[in-house]
Amino acid sequence: MNLKFSMYELVVLMLIGISAGILSGMFGVGGGILIVPALVFFLGMTQHEAQGTSLGLMLLPIGILAAYNYYQSGNLDIKAGLIVALFFVIGGYFGSKISLSINEQFIKRLFGILMLLVSLRLIFFAK
Repeated sequence: MNLKFSMYELVVLMLIGISAGILSGMFGVGGGILIVPALVFFLGMTQHEAQGTSLGLMLLPIGILAAYNYYQSGNLDIKAGLIVALFFVIGGYFGSKISLSINEQFIKRLFGILMLLVSLRLIFFAK
């Protein structure tokens, strides 16, 4: 397991964490919608590595047994998961503050737009 990250990788991991936290706080989502694609597109992780790392950062509350399977197969980057998790918590705090200050109908529309954009990206640009 590689425990060293370049400055670029560290900044990307921090941005993924804060962004996923904000989305989670605003819409109740973040993991699969943002973390997995971001780890694949910006850090070049394989789909399995990204999925394992995403599960690892949410280990206790969500997927301990699933993350263990990814860890056993060598597809869980624990350090990357911990960095994203830290900033996910911070982003979740601010995302919830933002969401609670915005009209609920507008939040629903923003969520729909987010889902549409992610869907279109997956449909037309998946490798």
